[in-house]
Amino acid sequence: MKTFPLLALVAHVGSVLALWPLPRSLSTGSSALKLAPTFDIHLNIAHPPSDLEDAVTRTKSFLKDDKLGRLVVGRGASDASAVQHAKTLRTLELSLGHGAPVQSITDEAQLPIGTRSEGYTLHIPADGSTATLSANSTLGLFRGLTTFEQLWYEYSGQVYTIEAPISIADSPAYPYRGFTLDTSRNYFPVSDIKRTLDAMSWVKLSQFHWHVSDSQSFPLEVPGFTELASKGAYSPSMVYSPNDVQEIVSYAGARGIDVMVEIDTPGHTAIISTAYPEHVACPEASPWTTFANEPPAGQLRLASAATTNFTADLLAAVARMFPSSIMSTGGDELNTECYTQDPETQADLKATGRTLEQALDVFTRTTHAAIRAEGKTPAVWEEMVLEHNVTLSNDTIVFVWISSANAAAVAAKNFRLVHGPSDYFYLDCGAGEWVGDDVANSWCDPFKTWQKSYTFDPLANISESQAHLVLGGEQPLWTEQSGPENLDSIVWPRAASSAEVFWTGPGGNSSEALPRLHDIAFRMRQRGVNAIQLQPMWCALRPGKCNLNS
Repeated sequence: MKTFPLLALVAHVGSVLALWPLPRSLSTGSSALKLAPTFDIHLNIAHPPSDLEDAVTRTKSFLKDDKLGRLVVGRGASDASAVQHAKTLRTLELSLGHGAPVQSITDEAQLPIGTRSEGYTLHIPADGSTATLSANSTLGLFRGLTTFEQLWYEYSGQVYTIEAPISIADSPAYPYRGFTLDTSRNYFPVSDIKRTLDAMSWVKLSQFHWHVSDSQSFPLEVPGFTELASKGAYSPSMVYSPNDVQEIVSYAGARGIDVMVEIDTPGHTAIISTAYPEHVACPEASPWTTFANEPPAGQLRLASAATTNFTADLLAAVARMFPSSIMSTGGDELNTECYTQDPETQADLKATGRTLEQALDVFTRTTHAAIRAEGKTPAVWEEMVLEHNVTLSNDTIVFVWISSANAAAVAAKNFRLVHGPSDYFYLDCGAGEWVGDDVANSWCDPFKTWQKSYTFDPLANISESQAHLVLGGEQPLWTEQSGPENLDSIVWPRAASSAEVFWTGPGGNSSEALPRLHDIAFRMRQRGVNAIQLQPMWCALRPGKCNLNS
């Protein structure tokens, strides 16, 4: 049996065991092993939760239906002889550690960040005796099942591996491994979101950051505030009802994913004026470039007590729709000129004797208190820490987006942080400027390749004493130029690159990782996710042959 350290391991398994993300400890042998036609997965768990039983059913379906030939010339023909004489695996047995609670995958996935148990051990003997998967939680078992699914290939009707025995001990480097989808600039049907959640689960992502509303539209139907969607959505068919939310949250949870909703405030809120004009300053003011970072202009009147209370009530109502312990209130790209030219805001500031920053502090403390009362930990964009003088509880989670260089300043203020910097992780960069009469490049050009995000170091410029503040990271898709038509291709397999950075840890070599990324992209396409091709298929079948010095 061969046991490999991380960097050496990538080179060895690239053309055979094409796991993504790479397990943190993996040993393999050199024997062929095939799955029995009657192969089954047994749950050695009393009263297993239904979402674990469903996960087992999905795994068995993938093993039957993936039909992925090994990505080598001949697609596995050279394995046929060894497989013909191989031992047969008939059973995988799942078990929980002694004393581990039996909870649903969903309940485990929705635990507060940093308290989830995702580790597992997987042993597959070469002699055909029972394979075992064990963990201390059903969430860990689910992560192990996603690994097990990636171990097998198909040739001439036979499902097999050629590197048995296999032994894996695995757990994530970081608890927050996410993807952000903006459903305001353009709308995405529930079916697209569910397909995205499927793909996220296959690479062990743990957080869906749902940027559900923005200045352009408010597609979320909120109990008590239904006019926001009825007047602020693009059409009645482009609304997420409470039932839709419940369906998405349940679907995500069963796939090991927590759904964190974001209602960006007080900026990025122009659309609220369609239903509640009294609460929005400079709605659709012209030229928009004076009053906002992108059209349409409009921001909540943060100096108004009535608006502050309205926003607190709205956020509390949204918080009650989502079981996650985290909720983002945004706080980015506040435009001060909008407030300078708004008579109501200036009157409120004068009446209270406050500056705009002091009013923002009151607004933030009030709105955060409202969601805390619903059991949520607030999350904000980095400007709330680095540009504004507002009171934030020390457990507030800060999302770093403007530049990777800003993470160190956030950590220096002793806030927990999530990496999502535009210079590494923005999936929408590189398509050119979307503003109609501007022929310039997009502000965050160039296109962020998977190779670029794969080089990210979560602890760069972060001191050892502050390393515990880094929760992980995410890749966002802002959708000015994206919709259902290109969702799969713009996200996958690029977003899998950060999935490995934050599961396995940084330091992988992109040329050694490429064959494994090819593999997960091919597997995604087999399962109905239209991941983009990374190279000509000639290259994919000949690992390393299309490198510069090959």
